Amino acid sequence: MSQTLRFATADLETGLRLRYAEQGDPTGPAIILLHGYSDSWFSWSEVPPRLSPAYHVFALDQRGHGDSERPADGYGVSDFAADVLAFMNAAGLPTATVVGHSMGSRIAQRVASIAPRRIERLVLVGSSASRIAAVDELYAAVQTLDDPVPAQFVREFQASTIHRPVAGAFCERVVAESLKVPARVWRATAAGWFAEKRWAEPERLGMPVLIVWGDQDAYFLREHQDVLAAKLPDATLTVYSGTGHSVHWEEPQRFARDLEAFVSEPGPVAAYRVG
Repeated sequence: MSQTLRFATADLETGLRLRYAEQGDPTGPAIILLHGYSDSWFSWSEVPPRLSPAYHVFALDQRGHGDSERPADGYGVSDFAADVLAFMNAAGLPTATVVGHSMGSRIAQRVASIAPRRIERLVLVGSSASRIAAVDELYAAVQTLDDPVPAQFVREFQASTIHRPVAGAFCERVVAESLKVPARVWRATAAGWFAEKRWAEPERLGMPVLIVWGDQDAYFLREHQDVLAAKLPDATLTVYSGTGHSVHWEEPQRFARDLEAFVSEPGPVAAYRVG
């Protein structure tokens, strides 16, 4: 099922030039992948090749990250969310399934709150309904960063997001992608991401939602998943045993399978699964 990713840039109505990876049938159902803090499209690189070519998959470099533009300001959650909707407009996507990991899950929630009729389904990976203590600790740490951002800091941060070993070459590429992000963007993105205590807006999220969580997640705990699932009217919670915060790195085959099954299910999907 291996496919070739295509890379391009889009000039958005928000004024940003955004780089993205794309694969699959241009007429197929759209899936947009939003990476986590300091990551890039590469965070998702193990997932698209495992999806059916019938899906039109996009993995974005969000503002300030990867090879997208790095504006002087505009790193609030609403700024990132506006970029996603502007990307959908630029790509001619009336609707899409939006998948967000960690910080990307916060942005995905905001996108779905702003434009619920454009989001068919929502997938939240390593997420929460509100800001938590572990995230506050990360926020405090990045306030001390200056250029060049120390590679050791990045390695330790990325290592904290996994429980099972992943390929060394993959880890080094993840670190290299994070090192593209200047210190000012680390700080500004953290400030924007952590500014609001309340993350989920369940009264606006009426679409089916898949919550994916690894039970060895060092940032978001089981209690955070239970609160998030309880707040959403049509949510499925899937727990990956023995897996950390970045489940799509540790178990890309299973994640791709679960994502494809979720996207292809008709109608309401409310359920509860542990595996």
